[in-house]
Amino acid sequence: MTKNTIVLGAGIVGVSTAIHLQRRGRQVTLIDRKDPGNETSFGNAGLIQREGVAPYGFPQQLSLLLRYALNNRIDAHYHLRTLPSQLAFLARYWWNSNARRHAIITRAYAPLIENSIAEHKDLIDASGAQALIRRDGWIKIFRTPARRDEALGEAALWRNEFGVAYDSLTSADIARMEPDMTGDFAGGIRWRDPWSVLDPHALTSAYRRYFENLGGRFVRGDAASLGQFGSGWKIMTGEGPLEADDAVIALGPWAALATRRLGYAFPLGVKRGYHMHYAAKGDAVLNNWMLDAERGYLLAPMRRGIRLTTGAEFATLDAPKTPVQLDRAEAVARTIFPLGDRLDPEPWMGARPCTPDMMPIIGKAPRHQGLWFAFGHAHHGLTLGPVTGRVLAELITGETPFIDTAAYAPQRFNP
Repeated sequence: MTKNTIVLGAGIVGVSTAIHLQRRGRQVTLIDRKDPGNETSFGNAGLIQREGVAPYGFPQQLSLLLRYALNNRIDAHYHLRTLPSQLAFLARYWWNSNARRHAIITRAYAPLIENSIAEHKDLIDASGAQALIRRDGWIKIFRTPARRDEALGEAALWRNEFGVAYDSLTSADIARMEPDMTGDFAGGIRWRDPWSVLDPHALTSAYRRYFENLGGRFVRGDAASLGQFGSGWKIMTGEGPLEADDAVIALGPWAALATRRLGYAFPLGVKRGYHMHYAAKGDAVLNNWMLDAERGYLLAPMRRGIRLTTGAEFATLDAPKTPVQLDRAEAVARTIFPLGDRLDPEPWMGARPCTPDMMPIIGKAPRHQGLWFAFGHAHHGLTLGPVTGRVLAELITGETPFIDTAAYAPQRFNP
């Protein structure tokens, strides 16, 4: 008999998981309170980051930590009132970011990143979403020779160990590639391998349509109503109660709440981020995804306009928007590119789910049959959605995963 499976969470991770399960003969129902791709997957830099083998670590240098403490930067911001409740998470995050431990984590994390392009290509081709994709990499620019040389040294190490391809750019190269950009840049890096997405929400929607063409279905429902029912699981949806043999929790930053109701305690932190779209003044054109590395913001030529994205805001999941980083970033970005008017009525905000060891949680729940987890992807949710979906579907259906998933197992936090 065909087994029924519930996938809770219709972001890029949940939709990708639903596709791979449906392909393997499961009858899958994808459930969310909103339409697919309308939460964290809606807004981001739109990069499938094949170069991102090293997860974003916590700063280790005392001088840099003191600068962050001033709370006036673009790449990081914190809410002072909520900082005490986050100290335990931040302390573990800092500890794991030590150079030796971070190197070990990078080697465990890399197999996910190394397969990110191939697994997206599979779903892009199957869903007919090729028009949403560019395959020409992205650029990181530097204002000082010291930062440029440090980044080039790191890139050389990644190339040797993980096969990451890149070009070193001079200031003249940047001027040629971006003639409408001004600034005295020391140089840059062009990552060759990553793909970029002109509309991340549209990509998730294309994957959702492909999932439904395979015979899957999407319904609205409440994750808080998930509970055991006999040997399986039951949840309330807009179409009434739904029973299934297996349930997958792919709820991004809300996964901590859903799993806590079932007796689990995951140290899931939240890094919030903002974006805004802009017109370009006159006939100015931005040709590439461009990160101003020493200021901590990114400009991207999206379908809707030029998207400006910020770094990380450490705040509670339900705290009101405080888009101060966006205002700071806009002021700096206008000095290097002729941004025009804002195109969105208000800044978009999303929350990235982060673990203190910087690796996602993928695998079977330690204390429940038929319960599976897929969350905690931090800055790489878009990048890792399809590869996560494949390995989790392989685990659920009894296949041998095509990469080793032991490092991502939930048991490392919940024995």
